Amino acid sequence: MQDALPLRDIHPSSAPAWWPPAPGWWMVMAVVALALLALLAWRWRRIRRRRRHEQAFDLAVAAAVGPAQEIAAMSELLRRAARLRDPAADRLQGDAWLAFLDADDAAPRFSGDDAALLVDGPFRRDADPVAVDTLRRTARARFLAWMEGRK
Repeated sequence: MQDALPLRDIHPSSAPAWWPPAPGWWMVMAVVALALLALLAWRWRRIRRRRRHEQAFDLAVAAAVGPAQEIAAMSELLRRAARLRDPAADRLQGDAWLAFLDADDAAPRFSGDDAALLVDGPFRRDADPVAVDTLRRTARARFLAWMEGRK
């Protein structure tokens, strides 16, 4: 028989380094980075679009000389936004117009006296400034919701 070979303990190999990662992890990081960039770009565009709509509303109302013209400007902007939802909506008048404004809202905002100001306000000589301000806030919220595509 041959002489026995001297055996030694098996030495485990060293653990793999954590950097640089394996190619699969590079792909995962690239996909995550692209998804984050796409999300940020989408969010940024949405914020810019909302700011444009806010600015359009605010400038149109600010350009009006008196309360009657402010109410007329708000009504015009709401009718433009309503056309996005229903092409025939801009032809509605009176209570039908106010009902359309409240159609998709859980809490009706255009059913009180302030909302009636939207219908006959452009024809009044003097309107209550507090009621006009309340109507402005309500109309602005509805305008922005419709322009963003929400109900």
